[in-house]
Amino acid sequence: MPQAEALGLNTHSGMLRRMRPRPISNPPNPYRTTEVDYLGEPPSVPVSFYEDATRSIVARNDSPDVGFEFSVNPYRGCQHACAYCFARPGHEYLGFGAGTDFETRIAVKPDAPKLLREAFEKPSWKGELIVFSGVTDCYQPIEASLKLTRQCLQVCAEFRNPIGIITKAPLVERDIDVLQELTAVANARVNVSIPFWNKEHARAIEPFVATPERRIETVRRLSEAGIAVNVMVAPIIPGLSDEGLAHVLTAAREAGARSAGYVLLRLPGSVKQVFEERLRASLPDRAERVLHRIRETRDGKLYDPRWRKRQTGEGIYAEAIAALFDSTVKRLAFPGMPPPRVGTFKRPPKAGEQLRLL
Repeated sequence: MPQAEALGLNTHSGMLRRMRPRPISNPPNPYRTTEVDYLGEPPSVPVSFYEDATRSIVARNDSPDVGFEFSVNPYRGCQHACAYCFARPGHEYLGFGAGTDFETRIAVKPDAPKLLREAFEKPSWKGELIVFSGVTDCYQPIEASLKLTRQCLQVCAEFRNPIGIITKAPLVERDIDVLQELTAVANARVNVSIPFWNKEHARAIEPFVATPERRIETVRRLSEAGIAVNVMVAPIIPGLSDEGLAHVLTAAREAGARSAGYVLLRLPGSVKQVFEERLRASLPDRAERVLHRIRETRDGKLYDPRWRKRQTGEGIYAEAIAALFDSTVKRLAFPGMPPPRVGTFKRPPKAGEQLRLL
């Protein structure tokens, strides 16, 4: 990716001004042979954008822990700056850091809609489910200007390709019209992530995301528009966010969510350092308790990479979280998702083909 070729976006526009520059703090990048160490306080950096000239847009997932096979990520890195984001180490492959760089050096794929159309035109594509996004939030703030996610959804609607969305951002409400069209001709499901009920804790760990109450309102607006919503209490942070689990589920059910899920906190690679640093800086009185609880669910470690254990953990405390989630979902009687349509995918006629039919 040409790091020097910025997109020319104004990082001090009104949209981004509330995202204050942050001091540089990145764990060591295992793919670089040198590291920068600052004498004194590190400098603050604004948000910058870089063009990702990738020639493919559909990523394939083969992990048994992921509930979908194909995903589209119009961006890499995320302005939401959630300390727990498992995608942070992916930024190291770009030559960036997994800390502040992940939050302030955002890669943008301007050709994403065009590339998605090209993928759908290939005979090998059979109309499988596409999920936005696997390693970033497709509705992070820059999407308000670039509208790459919206354009990709419009391509999906044109081809009647089923989609899913994972997001924390109320910006998804902007695209209710496209999601309604997709619901009518294929399938559309939005997963709204609400890991916290305590807004102070949410602000400490996911500083540039809308409040939990505002995300519940997003659930309500999407549901009232006839769009199927799943609320994800994800990630659950043992000793911190699990205490609000029942409140999140209750509010989401009242707002119209049809189903719910959860994932236990995952801290792969350099995410451990980013998360612990933020936790100790923002919630010093809770830090040791939280870290102790995490280790209780991970056999004494902060992370267990084993498949089918990464999402749920193990041990008495992990079992208690699972039992609380299951009993609350059962009590609230979520109605479940409507059955998916099959075989909706259809390539529209190319320019000139309709005239030849006449």
